[in-house]
Parts: sequence; C-alpha cells; structure tokens
Amino acid sequence: MTEDFLIGTYTNKTSQGIYRVTLENNQLKLPRLAVRLLKPSYLQVGANHLVYTIKKEIDGQKGVAIYELKDEGPANAQLVKEELFNGPSPAYVGLDEKRHLLFGANYHGSRIDVFDLGEDNRDLKRVDSVTHTGKVGPRPEQNIPHVHYADVTPDGRLITCDLGLDLVTIYDILSDGTLKEVSRYQTDPGCGPRHLVFHPDGKTVYLLDELSSELEVLTYDQNTARLERIQILKTIPSTWTKHNGAGAIRISSDGKYLYTSNRGENTIAVFRILLDHTVEHLQSINTEGDYPRDFNFSQDENFIIAANQNSDSLTLFQRNPNTGKLTLLQAEIPCPEPICVQHY
Repeated sequence: MTEDFLIGTYTNKTSQGIYRVTLENNQLKLPRLAVRLLKPSYLQVGANHLVYTIKKEIDGQKGVAIYELKDEGPANAQLVKEELFNGPSPAYVGLDEKRHLLFGANYHGSRIDVFDLGEDNRDLKRVDSVTHTGKVGPRPEQNIPHVHYADVTPDGRLITCDLGLDLVTIYDILSDGTLKEVSRYQTDPGCGPRHLVFHPDGKTVYLLDELSSELEVLTYDQNTARLERIQILKTIPSTWTKHNGAGAIRISSDGKYLYTSNRGENTIAVFRILLDHTVEHLQSINTEGDYPRDFNFSQDENFIIAANQNSDSLTLFQRNPNTGKLTLLQAEIPCPEPICVQHY
C-alpha cells in the first residue's frame, strides 16, 4: 500500500509551506516540499485533488487559496485562485463540494467567512461573513470570541466552535451561501470548544474542549438542530497537573472508536464508543514528540499519523481496527512545524 498525505505547517522557523509525505510498506518516507507559501496552517483536499488552504502574503494580507499540484515539487504547484484581505487569517477551513462552498473559521477575527467556489470548485468569492459577539469565558485565552472550527453537519447545516465564548453554534446554509443561526449550545465556562466530529449515525456529536481538556458527548436532533450533553470526561489523567491543551479529534468510520490528541501530555487518547454512544477510555499513547496538534487516519484506518508541532516531527502508529488500540511504528520523522494532516 502506498498513500500520500499533505502536511500543513506554520512557517515561523524553517518550514517553507505545505509538505507531502508518503506512507509505504508500513513506514513514512521523509516529507518533500509540495507548495511554497506562508503559514498554510490548515488545509482541505477536494475530490479532484485541489488543495484549499489558508495563506499569508509577505505584505501582510491573509486569506484562503486554491492550488493544483500538477506533479511533485513546489515548481509544479499551480495557484488556481486566492481571496486575501487585511486582518487575521482563518485558523480552519471547511469544505462543502456539493454546494461549492468553503468556510473559514477566523480565530483572531472572531468570525466565520463563507466563500463561493463556483460550479467547478475552482473559484473564490466571499459571500457572507458572520462576526461572533457575546460574553467571553473566564480563562486568559478567552479574551475575545475565537471561532476555531466551521464545517458541515451530516444533514447539511454549518456547525461552529467558539473557544472564546464557550459556544457551539449551528446555522442553516441558505441557497445563496449566507448563514442563518438556528441553535446554540453553551459549554461550561472555561471549556474552550475547539473541534468536533459526528458519529456515522449523524445523531451524536463528540466535542473536544481545548482549555479544559475534556470530551463531551452530545445528542443532535436533526429536526431542531439542538445539542444536548449526555457525558463529559477528561482526555488526560486526573493526576496530570501540568499544562495541557486538547488538540484534534477523529472518529473511525465504523463508529466504534474515538481518538483525541493532548498537547502537553503529548499523547493520543483512545476511547471505545459504547452502544449508547457514550465513551470509555482505552489507552493513552505517547507521540514521542512535543505538542501533537493534529493527526489523521490512513485511508484504510490501519495507521495514524501524528504531527508534533514543537518538536518538528511526525509519528506513525499502527491501529488495530478490532481493538482500536495503537502501537508505535516510527517516531521523530523530521518535518518542520507540522500542524495539519490531510489525505492527498
């Protein structure tokens, strides 16, 4: 089996942009530069292999861009379209290819941007921008609203996480791409919701709270778009007293296992999903690196690649699909400032 991944990075030190890494014969090869650009901190890959990424220009303008990778190497990365603006760049991009829309969660700008991609998903035109306001949480990181996630629900709505407001908001997406708020879910003060995933049944949400290092299990009513909590638990041991920030969350396609990353404890936490959709902790395994900001499955879900931001490294785990547990295969694979892992 051979499979490629794209790694989004910061470019504060030695990184030059987006890197490509190949998984072959149960090993990761050394990453190669795929697209040369500033701060492609998050990206999505479309069905047509177009890359939708966050981008920054030398003059300070920031926004989103589309690239087509014609062949290996940055010289073969073609800029298809970009939409740049003054002010902070997004922290996350969500992709809805069926409705030809891209969503930007703007962490420092406290807003959600909606971009029309055109019929061939190769255009970029901002059609809506919703700014979050309200009472922020009690922690120092919650100085303003911080939209950290914006992506599509299984039933076609937009769901967002606001770390600053301790808030999950759900919107209807109107025919012109504009948003209409339909529901809100308020976490406990200081939780700092960051990312979430849906169970394959479309009726359960697993919400990862960054600041409290907690995992919330929520029911989702597709008729009303309302969320209701049925469980909350820590992603780190109760004995852990040092700093930790929950990072990424992924769910296996069979809906049996859930995975979260811990930046501080530097682990991937593994949870079994029970018949009532609550979870129990199975394993916490060290990433052998510092600050695992993101991770992702291989296509067959037999492997997980973790991106250790502060130690400039990737880690490869083998995953047992029957037990959900992880086994370390390869550590300290050099990769500069990796913070996003996506299939290519």
